[in-house]
Amino acid sequence: MNKAIDYYSFITIEKQMMEKADLSELSFREVLAQHRSSTGEPQTKEIVRLALEKLKASGKEVRIYDSSKQLLGLAVDGIIIHDGKPLIFEKNIEKALSGRYAYTVTENHLLYFATPIQDQYYQNAYVYEFVEDISYFYAIMDQIRYILFAGAGGFIVLITLSSLWIARNTTKPIKLLLGAAQSFSRQEFRRVHLNRKDELGMLADGLDSMGRQLHDYIQYQKQFVSNVSHELKTPLAAIRGFSQYLYDGENENKELQKIYAHLLQESDRLTRLINELLLLSRFDKAGSNELEARKTEMNELIQQVAMSMGAKAKDKGIEIMFREAEAGPENKLLTRVHANVNPMLMSHAIANLVDNAIKYSGSSSLIELKLEHTPSEVVIRIRDQGIGIAGDELERVQERFYRAKNASTANGSGLGLSICKEIVERFNGYIDMESQIGEGTTVTIVLPRA
Repeated sequence: MNKAIDYYSFITIEKQMMEKADLSELSFREVLAQHRSSTGEPQTKEIVRLALEKLKASGKEVRIYDSSKQLLGLAVDGIIIHDGKPLIFEKNIEKALSGRYAYTVTENHLLYFATPIQDQYYQNAYVYEFVEDISYFYAIMDQIRYILFAGAGGFIVLITLSSLWIARNTTKPIKLLLGAAQSFSRQEFRRVHLNRKDELGMLADGLDSMGRQLHDYIQYQKQFVSNVSHELKTPLAAIRGFSQYLYDGENENKELQKIYAHLLQESDRLTRLINELLLLSRFDKAGSNELEARKTEMNELIQQVAMSMGAKAKDKGIEIMFREAEAGPENKLLTRVHANVNPMLMSHAIANLVDNAIKYSGSSSLIELKLEHTPSEVVIRIRDQGIGIAGDELERVQERFYRAKNASTANGSGLGLSICKEIVERFNGYIDMESQIGEGTTVTIVLPRA
């Protein structure tokens, strides 16, 4: 860029020097016309003297050379100098004698400009050279560069700020809409509004309307499930009571006894399903007293769950092994690990996971409960050696009423894992699952440490 500025700016200086050289050449030719002669060195000296007298003020220095490149006359700052030894650029003189303009610019910003002078025979008999101080030109160029670079820098800053402002005002509403969509996917509905009338504003209004409709629909669905569950409890209790009465009173007909036993079994299954639905409905109601958390020692809680599930596991020939949390390096005697949870609900969640492990494991297998901890987290692992879950179903098994394709080997409602997920998330934790078909499943509960 600097070279481009120097090149295009120097063209103006070059034209000015050419015009000045042409005027000086006319003055020199006038002197020649007045003293034409075919011989005589004295006459040549006189021509040079008169030419210097006339042109001595035309430059910082003025020189006259003959056709053999010998310096004939010199004037410095308007004063004729005899026997001077100035700096001479022979290439300038040679180019001028060939009939062309020639100039050289030195490091101290002096311009040496040479032009040929023809005699009456149109031969280049003399070379007229003047020296100009063009420091002013470089000072102007420096100012122009400063203005250009300052302007370019300011323009870049302005463009950058403008781009950031445009990007911010363009991406901010998009991020808002994306965040709203992600919240909707988690069933967390909130108002979406953009104070603009373009397509993004229309999209925000549509998303807001859809969110309100989804919220109303889900609330209606949850209320419907809660109401139906409550309404079914009374007739189901009556059905179970009559089934139990018939089963206990039938001692002769074994076939009828099997039928009554089946009725009891199905009544119990429906009772568990309704209890689970009612528990989910309580989760959906904010402010439920059952969700109140307190600081709970997790070793004791998990050990109680393992003991309560031990009898059911033993009936199936399954061993439950619990490994307590290991002491930390800062205190080898400390093994107590606390989390802020509701003990009853968290026991229910862990017991539900252990119950699943028992249902889907074969006899003579092992279910391992292990408690680990970090400075900020409590980690509960439940590992079984059961039938396992396919990889493409791991995400869906925590959905309500979803059952894996190979889960038909045991009775279930498809609500157990979703209830566990609801309980753990209510206490700011999460559930992670790893499984392979035929090799077993590992369910990990991660909770913030108290």
